[in-house]
Amino acid sequence: MRIFLAGASGVIGRALIPRLVADGHVVGGMTRSVAKTELVKGLGAEPILCDVFDRDALIQALGDFKPDVILNELTDLPDDATRIGAHAELNARIRTEGNQNLIEAARRAGSPKILAQTVAWQLPDGPDALAVAELERSVLAEGGVVLSYGQFYGPGTYNEKQVPAEPRIHIDRAAERTVQALREPSGVVVITD
Repeated sequence: MRIFLAGASGVIGRALIPRLVADGHVVGGMTRSVAKTELVKGLGAEPILCDVFDRDALIQALGDFKPDVILNELTDLPDDATRIGAHAELNARIRTEGNQNLIEAARRAGSPKILAQTVAWQLPDGPDALAVAELERSVLAEGGVVLSYGQFYGPGTYNEKQVPAEPRIHIDRAAERTVQALREPSGVVVITD
């Protein structure tokens, strides 16, 4: 399949690309950072430089790539885990406006299947919890698949040296299960240990 991976340079994107390529898929790896295009290419994907908030550019990128599947692994999280709370509104925006832009671009590209990342734990009331609920609703309304991940641990994650509380999933296992989820029917797929 042709897979458009939004968030290709993120922690799950970096783990996913080699597995998707090894499984025989052609991967277009979207990143908004020029500096990360070489990383995406080195992992085996065709780098696609695009910002999810630039709706017209996103529509063009999806139209050019012609995906069978869109994998939305976008987040806007800080490098420092202690600053996650300060990023709640940024992360909420990428889950709402960014996700809606992907859905609109998908519709214009022939409505490929959409799989999108959320979390397998209850978020505290606030913008991020509302954004997760909106993302899940909108993806399911398109006949897509919600990937409900536990907290990542392992190389490159916030939890490199310690195993977090449940629900959790090792980053490598999360990537393996995501590749398997490409064949899932519409619904919620919980990806935890």
